[in-house]
Amino acid sequence: MSTQFAETGTLAREAHEFTPHQQVALLARMLAREGYDDHHVGHISVRQPDDSLLVNPWELSWDEVRASDVMQIDLSGKVLAGRWDITPAIHLHLALHRRHPELRVGIHHHPRFGTVWAAAGRIPPAYDQVSSMVRDARIGLLDEFVGSVDDVTAAERNIDAIADADCVFLSNHGVMVVAPNVDRAHLLAVALERRSRLAWHVETLGNGRPMPGPQAIALAEGIEKRGTFPHLFSSMARREIRIDPSVLT
Repeated sequence: MSTQFAETGTLAREAHEFTPHQQVALLARMLAREGYDDHHVGHISVRQPDDSLLVNPWELSWDEVRASDVMQIDLSGKVLAGRWDITPAIHLHLALHRRHPELRVGIHHHPRFGTVWAAAGRIPPAYDQVSSMVRDARIGLLDEFVGSVDDVTAAERNIDAIADADCVFLSNHGVMVVAPNVDRAHLLAVALERRSRLAWHVETLGNGRPMPGPQAIALAEGIEKRGTFPHLFSSMARREIRIDPSVLT
């Protein structure tokens, strides 16, 4: 066993075993590595039991966020704790958490391949098992650009598009992922970008065969019953800690 991991106790820790601030920092780092890396413009929010929100700071790119950088705000957007600024687009998250208290995590970014499909106004087909972890019926598409999400009205329109979806492609913009917990949000964000990337490559090659509908639905339902894909967050968190243990500080 690595001495580092023996000392920090991170060898088998799941998301709930990290502090809430560490969860946000790890989620940002992990998703940056998955292609959610459009500089510093993306944002994550995680609702706490006291109804405050933990959010990543505006000034930092996702691959450099540490637990101590994470900001805390209330549902009006007022800063409660933290030394950085919050994104002007925080209205998107405030609207989400006011209207959907059951969705404790919101992720918005412009990932490399998801944004390609958003710009095309299309939902990518599922061509493999990981892609099928996001059920077709729970992917939404806002097929018009309604403005920057730093505008309150535009933010509300983007949240309208969620309805019963887990993931939404925002036309000419990016993607939104919502979930009841951090593990599920991480899985959905990873699967959505994987789906977008693989579909782009397969359709470039041509003659692709999407996953058969019944099998894709059965796979997604099995994942939903478990709530997540076992140990995905834990294993990816260990990778980030190996690369830079300061993510937890």
